[in-house]
Amino acid sequence: MDDIKKDQRFADLRNKMVNTQLITRGIKDTKVLEAMGKVARERFVTDILLKGSAYEDRPLPIGCGQTISQPYIVALMTEELRLDKDKKVLEVGTGCGYQTAILAELAGLVYSIEIVKDLYEMAKENLKDYENVRIFMGDGRKGLKEHAPYDGIIVTAAPASIPQALIDQLDIGGIMVIPVGPSSWNQELYRVEKDKSTIKKTKICDVAFVPLTRNG
Repeated sequence: MDDIKKDQRFADLRNKMVNTQLITRGIKDTKVLEAMGKVARERFVTDILLKGSAYEDRPLPIGCGQTISQPYIVALMTEELRLDKDKKVLEVGTGCGYQTAILAELAGLVYSIEIVKDLYEMAKENLKDYENVRIFMGDGRKGLKEHAPYDGIIVTAAPASIPQALIDQLDIGGIMVIPVGPSSWNQELYRVEKDKSTIKKTKICDVAFVPLTRNG
């Protein structure tokens, strides 16, 4: 009974989060809202003392100097990708796997790459029930060329500039959502759209992400 009550409590918090943090801030895509209302964020919060804070309007630490993004930013970045089940997505920075799970609810196939071994192992465990997710360990700045091109690319940590490898791996007509900036005090979230001859970069908002880690 205690577990049932706990699950219901988290479900209530999840519904409250959708209504008070997402809808009120302009998230309109019903599929994104449904995914955010379905995926149990507390499962991806590693510190047992912080599980009760899983639906607060803030990022939370997941170890290794990394964080799980606040729910609104997860929903915003996901909505900007304009996903459906025909789309193949690359996620750079798997982390604990929460954003990956949201993507997996919406896209047909999700490739995700994580550079930190402990987080890679954590995410593999957290996402083991998602048959449409493929997780790799490596340098996200290089993407996953062997599975390109991608209809969407989402980057969950901030490089100082947009890696050319990711632009190259984005399909014609594809969308990349990426935070860019040299420090957490000076970052902007961009939507990058690619057509046959141009790259269109549109600022979405100011953000604060951890830096995108690299090999070497």
